[in-house]
Amino acid sequence: MWEVVVRTVASIVVGVAVVVAVSGCGGASRADQDEVATPVETRESPAAPAGEQPAQQWVMPNLVGAVLQDAQDQIQGLTGSAIHFTGSHDLGGQDRNQVLDANWQVCTQNIAPGAALTPGSRVDFGVVKLDEVCP
Repeated sequence: MWEVVVRTVASIVVGVAVVVAVSGCGGASRADQDEVATPVETRESPAAPAGEQPAQQWVMPNLVGAVLQDAQDQIQGLTGSAIHFTGSHDLGGQDRNQVLDANWQVCTQNIAPGAALTPGSRVDFGVVKLDEVCP
């Protein structure tokens, strides 16, 4: 009998905890809801010629010698996350996965420094562990 009561109470406590945790997520605070929207002045920018899309492009930095995580962050920051994912591969000959990017250093990059990057560019870094020498 007590086991049933204990299980029931435990289930209720867990259920209430989940509801409280979920209800605290997302949504605007009361202060945010009370704010009055203010109009923003907008200006028309010169349009691209008919049929052409304005090109997004950036200059690839030299990231050789950088920590892999920093190199990835720099690409994301440079492109405003238009290039969000970059690839990397182990140059140490062991085909290791780069699980903790902060433990790897960039030895090579597939796009030369100064070359154009576009949203469709696929950036790939050749890396070794921080305590290893680039081949």
